[in-house]
Amino acid sequence: MKMTKVGTVYQLSFMPRVFPVNCYFVEEEDSLTLIDAALPYSTKSIVKAAQVIGKPIKRIIITHAHDDHVGALDTLKKVFPDMHVSISIREAALLAGDSTLLESETNSPIRGGIPKNIQTQPDSLLKEGDRIGSLEVILSPGHTPGSISLIDTRNHSLIVGDALQTRGGTAVNGVIKPLFPFPSLTTWNKRIALESAKKLLSYKPGLLAVGHGRMLEQPENSMSRAINEAELKLQQ
Repeated sequence: MKMTKVGTVYQLSFMPRVFPVNCYFVEEEDSLTLIDAALPYSTKSIVKAAQVIGKPIKRIIITHAHDDHVGALDTLKKVFPDMHVSISIREAALLAGDSTLLESETNSPIRGGIPKNIQTQPDSLLKEGDRIGSLEVILSPGHTPGSISLIDTRNHSLIVGDALQTRGGTAVNGVIKPLFPFPSLTTWNKRIALESAKKLLSYKPGLLAVGHGRMLEQPENSMSRAINEAELKLQQ
């Protein structure tokens, strides 16, 4: 596991040279908020990283319920039984293993690894504009119907789950990058993903932190190019 710090954000990257899977700490004055739970074997490394930083993990927020973002959730909850668990209202169903579409949703299947045996129950269900510590919730569906992103209101660091990727080149999810095609192969709705990327860009982030790939400082130009590419792909 490789840990990288930019401002208030710590990226914990598992298999960074081969198949990077990232989760994040956001540092608050007296504690840490963990964003996503990586892979099932990630618990020890996440706990050790918190010990190195020197602050307790009080909260975890799940951006979306794919296996590589919730893998260590149950074991982390056992280590930290008082840890507050949050996920979006829509994504809670996926966390419980239910991939049924709502009547209002585009009739395309939800793709990717949906967990089948997560025992942890969310303590709170999130909606647009909710605040957890310094983080504000942004609904950013597309990769899954209930995906969310989080922006640090102190410095505009933006953590987007799989709404975008930087591994293999910065891309809106749904645009396949040959060097790392995997996140886009599991995208539910490319058009909705594009609209979410445009929405995220409107927050003028100072840092982009993704589920797969390195963090980007001052990412607006890179995000704009990725959005333009996604628009062209949809027109083809």
